[in-house]
Amino acid sequence: MSRIAEIAASLAGPAAGSIAGSTAGSVAGSLPVYDPSSLSVEGAQAFIALLAASAAVTGTERIALRDALGRVLSEDIVSPVSVPPHDNSAMDGFAFDGALLPDDAADTAADASLRLRVVGTALAGAAWHGRLAATDAVRIMTGAVMPAGLDTVVPQEFCRIEDDRISFPAKVLRRGDNRRFAGEDLMQGRAALKRGERLSPAALGMVASLGLPMVPVVRRLRVACFSTGDEILSLGDAPREGAVYDSNRYTLFGLLSRIGCEVIDLGLVRDDPAMLADTLQRAAREADAIITSGGVSMGAADHTRAVMERHGDVAFWSVAMRPGRPLAVGLIPRQHDDAAATPALLFGLPGNPVAAMVTFLILVRPALLQMMGCNAAASAPLPLLRARSVGPIRKKPGRTEYQRGFVQAKAGGLPEVRIAGNQGSGILSSMVEANGLVVLHHDQCSVAAGDEVEVMMFDGLI
Repeated sequence: MSRIAEIAASLAGPAAGSIAGSTAGSVAGSLPVYDPSSLSVEGAQAFIALLAASAAVTGTERIALRDALGRVLSEDIVSPVSVPPHDNSAMDGFAFDGALLPDDAADTAADASLRLRVVGTALAGAAWHGRLAATDAVRIMTGAVMPAGLDTVVPQEFCRIEDDRISFPAKVLRRGDNRRFAGEDLMQGRAALKRGERLSPAALGMVASLGLPMVPVVRRLRVACFSTGDEILSLGDAPREGAVYDSNRYTLFGLLSRIGCEVIDLGLVRDDPAMLADTLQRAAREADAIITSGGVSMGAADHTRAVMERHGDVAFWSVAMRPGRPLAVGLIPRQHDDAAATPALLFGLPGNPVAAMVTFLILVRPALLQMMGCNAAASAPLPLLRARSVGPIRKKPGRTEYQRGFVQAKAGGLPEVRIAGNQGSGILSSMVEANGLVVLHHDQCSVAAGDEVEVMMFDGLI
C-alpha cells in the first residue's frame, strides 16, 4: 500500500480494507471521505496534516539570538536564572513594612494615615543595605531590590513629603502592593519556552532576559518552487498574445519567506514532459517540500499531472473550496543513494493567482509549519475574527468560500467587513487591496446584510 493510500485508510476507518494495494491516484475515488468531486477543506487539512507528520525536518542547529526571529525551537529553553532575580519595586515610591498597615482597610477611618521616616534610597542596580527601625521607609526606584524586611511600596504620588518624613492615607494600600517577586516572570530551572515554539519578537526578548546568546532551532525548511505552462512569461520577456507574466512564483516566495523557509527557485518550466520530470526530480533532491502552480487540472495541454503521477505517490483532488478547486498532494522520492531518505512533500497548486494564494494559506501553510517542527498551536489553522457584513453575500452550501474583504473597526460594536467587488480567482489586485478573507463555511448559506461572518485577517500573512 502506498503512503498516500495508507494515510487515507487511517482516516477512512472501516473502508480501509478496500484500498489495500491501491496507487495514490485511485485513492480519492475509492474512499467516500475523499470523493474527488467534493473533498471538503477539513478533509484535505486532516489528510495533509498526517502526510506532513511523516515528512518533518529532523536537522537542528544553534544560532545567534539576533538571527532567530521566526525560527522553531528544537528543544526546551530552560531558565538558568530567575527573572526577575530578586524581589523588586514595581514603581517609584517608598518601601516599608506592610505590617504597619491596618489588617482590614475597610474598617480603617477615612482620615487615618501612616507617618514614616525615610532613611535611605534604593536605586535600580544599586541596592540599599542599611539598618531599619520598625517605622522606617526607604525611597525606592522602579526595579530596585527590595530592602530586607520591607515588602510594600507606596507610590510617591500618594505621599506628602516633609524633610525626612512621609505620610500617606492608610486606605490606599494593602500589604505587598507594588512588589514584584523573584522568579515572578521566569523561575530558575523551569522551561521558559517549549520545543516547537516559533520565536516571536517577545520570545527573543525573553531569551535575552535569561542571558542566553544562542538558541537551538530546527534547520530551515527547504522549499522548491516552480511555475508551469507555455502561456507563462518570465519577467523581462516581451509580451505576446495569450500569455501572462509569472506572478505566482513571486507571491509564493513572499509567503514562504514570511514563515521562514529557505526558498529554492527552479524558475518557469514549459509544458514539456521531459523538462517537467527533470525539474521535479531536481526539486526532490534539493528540497524538503515542492510547490508548483498550474497544470494539476484536466487540461489537454497540462503534462504536469501525468509527470507527477509517474514519478511520485500523488493524489489529485477537486477540493470543495472557492477559489482553489484543483489540488495535487503527495510524496516524491528524493533519488538519493540512501533508499531510506524521506520523500519530498509535493503540493500542486492551481494556476490562477488568487486561487494559488488562498490554497497556500488554507492548506499548505499549516503543513509547512508542521514540517518545520512547530507545535500544534503554532501550526494550527489560522484563528478567525468575527465581523458584521455590510452587505449581502451569495453562497450555496457544499463548499467553503474565501471572499476577499475590507475589515474596519466600528465604534461600540463588531468590526464591519465589505466584500471586494470582483471575486474572480485571477484578480490579484483584490488581494493587494483587501485586508482579509471572509470565510463562508462548507454548510453555510447566503449571508444577509448585518449578519455576523468569520474573517481571516491578512496582517503578517501576506
